Amino acid sequence: MKKSILKIAFIASLIFMASCEKGVKEKTITVLNKETNVVQNSIDNSSIEVVLKSDVKWSHLNPKRGDLAPKAGTLWGDRNGTEATGFLLKPNEGFKSPPHIHNVSYRGIVIDGLIHNDDPNADNMWMPEGSFWTQPKGEIHITAAKGSNSLAYIEIEKGPYLVLPKDKAFDSGERPVNMDKSNIVWLGASDIKWIKQPGTSINNAQMAVLWGNSNDKELNGRLVKLPAGFSGAIYSKGSIFGAVVIKGHPSYLAKEVKALEAGSYFSSKGEALHKITSSSEKETILYVRTNGEVKIYQD
Repeated sequence: MKKSILKIAFIASLIFMASCEKGVKEKTITVLNKETNVVQNSIDNSSIEVVLKSDVKWSHLNPKRGDLAPKAGTLWGDRNGTEATGFLLKPNEGFKSPPHIHNVSYRGIVIDGLIHNDDPNADNMWMPEGSFWTQPKGEIHITAAKGSNSLAYIEIEKGPYLVLPKDKAFDSGERPVNMDKSNIVWLGASDIKWIKQPGTSINNAQMAVLWGNSNDKELNGRLVKLPAGFSGAIYSKGSIFGAVVIKGHPSYLAKEVKALEAGSYFSSKGEALHKITSSSEKETILYVRTNGEVKIYQD
């Protein structure tokens, strides 16, 4: 069964986002603390973690195939354990897997190079940087890559992540999605209220929901696009918040400024303010997985 390329509009998410303005001062990266009624420009949160791509430890995704298998580097969780996990996938140039299945479903986003993931008999559909796909558990498929620096982000909600032979195939009832980046619908400040526009400055940040229901408590995944030269912050409130750099070279401003290349990751639990600046020459795209409120503030 060949996957279809879906173009999605996220009308339902607008209802939620239109309600996210209360209790926040429209000033430069300031948030109203509802408990103390004090406006603050930082939030003390010891759970914040930043993982640089350069610090990721790599191993074979499928140890049985050794060097023929792509390399994998965990950003959060443990793909060999039972919990939700996010990891980087780094295939070799010209990689093409044999037909196989997985015991768990996963989501993927292309960070670099070209990725093909589909039924073994499907025509090649090469997905470029910023494209999104899903792979249901139990379904036979192949994965292939083009480019010497091919890289993707893979996410599972339950482990362990296993590669199994095609004779173990089963129908989970889920259906796959391949979404080329050209089919992603972006919403901006004129469409939704979660992007704050302090004073008269223009906030060109944009968002696209990929999966889930983006209300205050349900887990969901979205892309966040910050324009070149952006300086501001991402305010998050969920018990789960994680962001992977898909495109660009932003800097994370904390006690120590950290340069984030594509494939880097930052996260928090509970209320947090993530101060970010983008390169003056290149926009930043983040993949955000969260179960709570998210707002964008621009200096």
